Amino acid sequence: MHNQRGLVLETRWHTHQQTPKKHRSSHCLLESDTPSETDATVPSMRELPKIISVDDHVIEPATVWSDRLPSKYRDIGPRIERRPVKEMTFIGGKFTAIPGDKGDPGELVDWWFYEDLRRPLTRLDTAVGFSRDEVTLKGITYDEMRQGSYLLPDRLADMDINGIEASLCFPTFPRFCGQTFTEAADKELGLLCVQAYNDWMVEEWCGLSGGRLLPLTLIPLWDPIEAAREVRRNAARGVHAVCFSEIPSNLGLPSIHDADGYWLPFFEACNETQTTINMHIGSGSKMPSTSPDAPAAVGSTLTFANCCFSMVDWLMSGLFTKFPDLTIAYSEGQIGWIPYILERADSVWEENRGWGGIADKVLEPPSVLFKRHVYGCFFDDPHGLQNLDAIGVDNVTYESDYPHSDSTWPNTAKIATEQMAHLSDEVVYKLVRGNAIKMLHIDHLK
Repeated sequence: MHNQRGLVLETRWHTHQQTPKKHRSSHCLLESDTPSETDATVPSMRELPKIISVDDHVIEPATVWSDRLPSKYRDIGPRIERRPVKEMTFIGGKFTAIPGDKGDPGELVDWWFYEDLRRPLTRLDTAVGFSRDEVTLKGITYDEMRQGSYLLPDRLADMDINGIEASLCFPTFPRFCGQTFTEAADKELGLLCVQAYNDWMVEEWCGLSGGRLLPLTLIPLWDPIEAAREVRRNAARGVHAVCFSEIPSNLGLPSIHDADGYWLPFFEACNETQTTINMHIGSGSKMPSTSPDAPAAVGSTLTFANCCFSMVDWLMSGLFTKFPDLTIAYSEGQIGWIPYILERADSVWEENRGWGGIADKVLEPPSVLFKRHVYGCFFDDPHGLQNLDAIGVDNVTYESDYPHSDSTWPNTAKIATEQMAHLSDEVVYKLVRGNAIKMLHIDHLK
């Protein structure tokens, strides 16, 4: 029996159609109180500005690690093998996948083999191009998936179809913040895998894209000193975004409140290099639900909840006092829940900070810290757009989630146009483009 450690499904079951959809009327007229100093000149918006999507995904090509790791790791490092499926189930929130042996009967699937981990590529990883009925818990090969999932020219072509100029991509096999390598037995190999991924991300996936793919790198979560070194190594070549866990304690790691300051070297490096910390839903390896026997629809409805918990963690941590230039961003968490949380956090700060353990470290209202340090992200949130004034038009970014089952591709621009039809040109520009430029310190797209 192969070890199935870490195989938490980090994709969600949604009802998005890849055909034009009707949306609830949710438009409002808003203007920014104070235009950002870094905002580019806002063009006259006769059509939607080209989108910068801050949450997409890449299926790593089969040779990312085998081309870069020392030869002694050839038989243990991440590599693709084409095998039949012996078992693949998703029961009670647990994903189980076991490959058959070569020569066994059954449909062939591409599997990642790494140490004792066996992880198949699935249609949930790369759902675009399939009808809703075809997006099932089923294995897939590189040949069968939409080629833009992993091939650069095809990705750029699919971005053109979708009205996307630039894209920030989260990993797939490493999982959303590198949990795969954190859970591995050989940490020396794990570090080499993190570095190999980052080299591929910077030099090939982004470096050959003409500036349209924006680098998002990993860190070795098990070693904050080495993590800080990796942040600085990548910042030196123009990287301003790194993956992190929304709730690291769910991974068996210290929380961001750790009394011994476990994460401080990493946070200091991010603060120093203007590297935004990006946290995707599921990056804590546990999706919210209410009970083991709750239907999957419960967890699907609550996908935002870990972002909510995480944001309160950060706002009450004192880290923004210690690191005044630190920026964090939440991916795929939507935004409609943010106003109440800010209102409640401000009330707690005002009324309960004396006994709440924050009086000496959270020196400003959480809502003020949010506006200075935090970005939310959405792809389909009419309620959030209705409450932009309570969130802040300078703190919201946009995404397409290609190629996941949630993705609004190929209709992302159309949906944005419909949902934002009654917003001012200035506000729409910020949501789909300007705020991403600011958040990711992008110079070449201004």
